[in-house]
Amino acid sequence: MGNTVSCCVSPSGSPKLPRQVERLEDYQINTDLSDDTGPYLQHISDREVPDDLALESNPSDHARASTIFLSKSQTDVRDRRKSNHINHVSPGLLSKKYSSCSTIFIDDSTVSQPNLKSTIKCVTLAIYYHIKNRDSDRSLDIFDERMHPLSREQVPDDYSRTDPEHKLIYRFVRTLFSAAQLTAECAIVTLVYLERLLTYAELDICPSNWKRIVLGAILLASKVWDDQAVWNVDYCQILKDITVEDMNEMERHFLELLQFNINVPASVYAKYYFDLRSLADDNNLSFPLEPLSNERAQKLEAISRLCEDKYKDLSRVAMRRSLSADNLVGIRRSNAVLS
Repeated sequence: MGNTVSCCVSPSGSPKLPRQVERLEDYQINTDLSDDTGPYLQHISDREVPDDLALESNPSDHARASTIFLSKSQTDVRDRRKSNHINHVSPGLLSKKYSSCSTIFIDDSTVSQPNLKSTIKCVTLAIYYHIKNRDSDRSLDIFDERMHPLSREQVPDDYSRTDPEHKLIYRFVRTLFSAAQLTAECAIVTLVYLERLLTYAELDICPSNWKRIVLGAILLASKVWDDQAVWNVDYCQILKDITVEDMNEMERHFLELLQFNINVPASVYAKYYFDLRSLADDNNLSFPLEPLSNERAQKLEAISRLCEDKYKDLSRVAMRRSLSADNLVGIRRSNAVLS
């Protein structure tokens, strides 16, 4: 890919050297050849991490890698199911609605338009499992709530040892989303940035830093996703005791730790959405179901017809382009018409 300068200038290659020596040799050889080929710039493909290592370490960048929050939640889910089985605990009344011959229930939450309240509940539940099942307490001073408090209230002495409940995390995130009028898609991107930060910077989200890490992820996601981004000073109106300088510094550190990688592919976004749906099913957090009404059925039928007509037009254009070579054969085999 690209005009890269190869380091194998001699047919008799030297034996494989250690990685550091190999890189030094590449640099020296490329410097010597710069007279003929111009200044050497390493191609982006040469700097990419191998697929096997990338899939293992960066689940927020690759759709085939499993999300961290779902794997962390499986421990509690298995323990809960095992306990219910041993203690012969019945599931009780089924809270989930099912369609029948007379009534059809539909879920309006889709990948492109998720349900806001349910999505925030699932995202905060993922953060809760991150904190509860963390490996250690690796953190940075910029995210420490004792060093950078979000309010004037005195931070408790055991703030770094007491895990927050899911309700507390949900209340914190819901307040920010409601005041800033953020969308459900922004909540999913927030979780992507959060896991990307933990992976890139090798950090753990813990009781002492979870608020500032979540705030930084929301701040960045709102600017990247929403067309009308919320300014840092607007968050200072929500969190009365935080300064704009502190917000700017935290945002700068967050971007640096992300290596300025704020791209979220559609496949990664869809993976996080469906993994959040799986997390909701495992924890009995059902997305709202509404009975299908006549008006709603007519709208769905109209949308279906519109999409069907659109794909028909696209298929016709594709067929015309693909038949351009076949028509040559068809013309040769067709009978001539004499007038």
